[in-house]
Amino acid sequence: MNFQETFAMIARSGLPLQGKLDAFEVEFDTRLAPPAVVEALHRSVDELIASGAPIRALKVGDVAPEFSLPDPDGNPVSSKSLLASGPLVVTFYRGIWCPFCNYDLTALEESRLEIEARGASLVAISQQTAPNSRKSQRQNGLGFPILGDHGGEVAARFNVRWTLPDYARVAHKTLGADLAQFNGEDSWTLPMPARYVIAQDGTIVYAEVNADYTRRPEPSAVFPVLEQLARKRAA
Repeated sequence: MNFQETFAMIARSGLPLQGKLDAFEVEFDTRLAPPAVVEALHRSVDELIASGAPIRALKVGDVAPEFSLPDPDGNPVSSKSLLASGPLVVTFYRGIWCPFCNYDLTALEESRLEIEARGASLVAISQQTAPNSRKSQRQNGLGFPILGDHGGEVAARFNVRWTLPDYARVAHKTLGADLAQFNGEDSWTLPMPARYVIAQDGTIVYAEVNADYTRRPEPSAVFPVLEQLARKRAA
């Protein structure tokens, strides 16, 4: 099986999100990617963890920065307007080229109605260009928007943006993931995979940031947090 066939087979497997990520990682590391590329990607993850970057990301209790970003059709979407109606679930998305990220978006879409039933709205934030985000929304069947964060300015304000070292840029290009083309600028920065729940007063009440792009929380992890916020609003 090729890359797309493997991705689709695992997507249909019925495994939970992390199970799908683990299964794809095995195939990717042993069969789909050149050994030198696998080594480079693992090295970049190890170095990012060692740098302490995930620890510096915004965490529970911090105030989330306000943002206004365009959806793929160019319509502005502001965190202030979304928070006026309820809590906000934000996920940082590396891009359409990343299969691990696409499994994550699909899992969030599968949980979107349950998130909305708990009074919250859901958005993804990505540095990729609008055409790539439109394609991501279409291919992943999303009912929530991917907002454009050109150059990763909002990611930087959440302290989740990082710069790829030269050897990792070579590895990404080998896989066909030239970020300068996908993102429409040549900073070669990405957000770490991150998921936040922001309460209506702007306080972060859930934060999951991981330098390892193969590790993601199940979407259901935010349910208890949203339920607690709903109880507080009803009190």
